[in-house]
Amino acid sequence: MMAFGTFAQMFEKATGNAPYPYQVRMATAAGMPSLVSVPTGLGKTDAALMGWAWRRRFASDETRRETPRRLVYCLPMRVLVEQTRDCAVRRLRNLGVYAENAPADHPADKIAVRVLMGGDVERDWDRWPDRDQILIGTQDMLLSRALNRGYALSRFRWPVQFGLLNSDCLWVMDEVQLMGNGLATTAQLQAFRRKLGTVGSARSMWMSATMGPAWLGTVDFDLEADAPGTLALDNDDRSVLEVKKRLNAHKSVAQVPESVAGDAPGEAKLVLEQHVPVTLTLVVVNTVKRAVALHQAIAKHRKDAEVLLLHSRFRAPDRKVLLDTLFSPVPAAGRIVVSTQVVEAGVDISARTLLTDLAPWSSLVQRFGRCNRDGKISDAAILWFDVGKATAPYTAEEIAAARQRIVSLTDAAPAKLPPVDSDMPYTHVVRRKDVVELFDTTPDLAGADVDVSRFIRESDEHDVQVFWRDILQGEEPQPEEPGPSRKELCRVPVGDFRAWLSVKGSGRIAWRWDHLAERWGKADAVFPGLVLMLRAADGGYSAEGGWSDKQRDKVAVIDQPKPTRLESNRDDPLASTSTWRALADHTNDVVAEVERITAALGPIVAEWARPIAVSARWHDLGKAHDVFQRAVPDGAPHPDALWAKALGTFRRYGRPHFRHELASALAVLTLGDRFPGTDRDLVAFLVAAHHGKVRLSIRSLPGEIQPHAGRRFARGIHDGDALPEVDLGGGVSAPGVTLSLEPMELGLCEAAPFTGQPSWAERMIRLRDDVGPFRLAYLESLLRAADCRASRDAEGRA
Repeated sequence: MMAFGTFAQMFEKATGNAPYPYQVRMATAAGMPSLVSVPTGLGKTDAALMGWAWRRRFASDETRRETPRRLVYCLPMRVLVEQTRDCAVRRLRNLGVYAENAPADHPADKIAVRVLMGGDVERDWDRWPDRDQILIGTQDMLLSRALNRGYALSRFRWPVQFGLLNSDCLWVMDEVQLMGNGLATTAQLQAFRRKLGTVGSARSMWMSATMGPAWLGTVDFDLEADAPGTLALDNDDRSVLEVKKRLNAHKSVAQVPESVAGDAPGEAKLVLEQHVPVTLTLVVVNTVKRAVALHQAIAKHRKDAEVLLLHSRFRAPDRKVLLDTLFSPVPAAGRIVVSTQVVEAGVDISARTLLTDLAPWSSLVQRFGRCNRDGKISDAAILWFDVGKATAPYTAEEIAAARQRIVSLTDAAPAKLPPVDSDMPYTHVVRRKDVVELFDTTPDLAGADVDVSRFIRESDEHDVQVFWRDILQGEEPQPEEPGPSRKELCRVPVGDFRAWLSVKGSGRIAWRWDHLAERWGKADAVFPGLVLMLRAADGGYSAEGGWSDKQRDKVAVIDQPKPTRLESNRDDPLASTSTWRALADHTNDVVAEVERITAALGPIVAEWARPIAVSARWHDLGKAHDVFQRAVPDGAPHPDALWAKALGTFRRYGRPHFRHELASALAVLTLGDRFPGTDRDLVAFLVAAHHGKVRLSIRSLPGEIQPHAGRRFARGIHDGDALPEVDLGGGVSAPGVTLSLEPMELGLCEAAPFTGQPSWAERMIRLRDDVGPFRLAYLESLLRAADCRASRDAEGRA
C-alpha cells in the first residue's frame, strides 16, 4: 500500500487535483463532521469518500482504529448510484487499494466498492464483515435494510445486512433535501444506535448545498450527541480561484410566459427556440408524465439536436446508455435533455440553458447548480415555468414559498441566492418500539410482513421492482424460473403499477416468489418493496421511454448469464457443494473462520468472541438428524459418516419445512451446561438463526402434519426426535439427546428437561433487549459469514 505524508498528497494521487481547504478539514479534524453544508459542484462526494479512506487507511493508528470499516453512501436517486460507484472505484484504483475481485476474493489490505440496488449485484458483500467496504445505494435499498426489511433482498438475509448496516459503519447521506421521510429515519436510526448500542463505532454524516440543522430535529435525535461537528466553506475556501468562479457563476433568471407554461407543444417550441448549438439545454420537470409528453413534443419538431429523456423508471442497461450519452461530448447541433428530479442533485453536468418547473426552493437551488456549474459560460440562462395549481408531487405551500423568492431573482449565481430556511415536513417518523419489533423477521399468521415504506419515502413515491420473462398467455412460471438479475429490474410507482395491472380485460398478471410454497405465486396484493415477474407480451416498457402504461409492444427480455433459483424456506443453499465435507470437518472449518474474523475485528468483539466460537462449534449439530442425513445424495465416500456438505443436489426432506438449525438450538438449550461461563440463550439464538429462518419464534408452518395427537411439531422437528452422539471436531463430542419442543409454548415450561424455564420467545425477547437489536443482529452476521466462507473455501479445496 502506498504511503502518504499528508491528506493533500493522498487526495491529489486519487483525484489528480489538490483538495479544497474544507476537504482537508473534513479528513484531518479530530472527528469527522456530521453536518456538511457546501454549495453544489465543490466536491462533497470526494470529500466524504477520500476523508473516510484517509482516516481508515492512511492516518494515525489511533484514527484508523476509531474509523468504521464500512462507509455506507446513501443517495436519494438511483441515477446517482452508478456515478458515485464509478468515482469511488477510480479513486481507490489510483491509490492501489481497490479490491478488484470482491466479493469472491476480498484481501484484507483492499477496499471493496459494492452497489446495493437489488438483484444479484449485491450478493455476498455481507460475507466480509471484517473487511473495509464502501456500500452505495438509494435510500430505498439502504434504509429498508437498516430497518430489517430489505427491499429486493431474500428475507433470509434481512438480519445479516441489518446487523452490518447498524454497527461499525459511517453513514453518509448525500443531497438530503430530496430524502423526505427517509431523512427523519436516518436521524432516528442514529439516535437509536446511541441508545440501544452498537458493535464498534456507528456515525452519520448529512450533506447538502441546502442543509438545515433543524431538519434533523426528530423526537429522539439529540443534535449534540448524534451530530457533533459542522462543516461549511470558510474564507480560506472562498479565496481559492476555482471556488470563486463557481460561487459567482452568472445565470440570468426569467419566467416563461404563463400562456406557454403547461402546454407541451408550446413549451417544446420555446425549448427549441432557446437551444443553442454546441451547448447543453436541460429541461427539468416535476413528473414523469410531464417529462414524457414534453420529450415527445420536442423530438417531433427538433432539427438536428440530440434529444434525451431521463427519469427513474429505466432498467439498468438502458439507463447506462442514456447516462453514457449524457456525459459524452456535446455534438455540434447540441443536446437537449428532458428530465425529472433525477438530475436535480449530484449529476455533474453544466448546461448553458436550464428550463425548470417551479419547485420547492431547496430543489430549485439544486437545479440551478446544473447550469453553468463551473462558471465558464458567459451567457448562461435559466427560465422557469409557473406550474400554477398543478403542484404535485409538492405541496401548494412549498410552491408558493418558492414563487415568492424567484419572482424577484435576476441572477442565480450561488453567492447571490437567498438561504434555504424552510422546514422539512415528515408524515411518518420511526420510533424505538418500531425498530425493536422489526428485529423479528417472522411474518404474521397471514404471511404478511410489517410495511416500512412509510419510513423511507412519502406515500406517492413508493415503488415496486418488476422484471419481464417469456411466459405464455394462460401459463404459469415454473418453480425453477430463476430470480432476476439487477439489470432486469425496473422501478415502478406502486399506484401506477396497481392501475396498470387492474385494467379491465387486459389479462395482466404479476407473480412473486413464495418461499413457503417454493413457487411463483400470483401477487394478490401489491405493496412497496416487492419484486414482481411480468409477462413480456403484456408490455409496459421500452428502452427509449422506460416504464410506460401506454406501451403495448412486447418487452425485450434480458438474458441471464448465471440464472439463480430463489431460496425457499426448506433450502440449505450451502449444503450442496462441489465437495463432500463431514460434519466434524465442516465444523472445524467454521470455527477456524470465526476465529479469523474475530481476530481481525479485534477489541470491538472481544467480549463476544467466546460465545460466537461456541456457536460455531454447535451450529450444525442438527444435521445429524435422520431427516437431514436421509436427504444426502448418493455417492458419499463413507456411507456411514455424518455429512454436512455433499457433492450434488440434496433430496427433498422427508418432512415439510425441516430446519436442522432448530434441532441444533433445542439441543443447545438441553445441553447448555456443556459450556459454562457462556450465555446459553445467546448461543442458542446464534445457532438457530444462522440461516435466517428460525429466530425469535418457533411455530409450525403450512403443510406440516402433526405426527401424533398431542405431539408438538415445528419446522420439521417433532417432540421426541433423537440426535445421536456426534463428533463436532476440535475434541468436542455432543452426547445423544432427545429433542423437546416444550419451549415453543407460551409461559413457563412445564415438562422436563425445561421445567420452570422460560419459553423460547421469552428467552429471545429478553436476549434482544439485553444485548440490543443492533448488536445481536451483528453477532448473527458474523457466524453466518463464517459459515458461508468456510463452505466456499471447502469448495476451493475440492
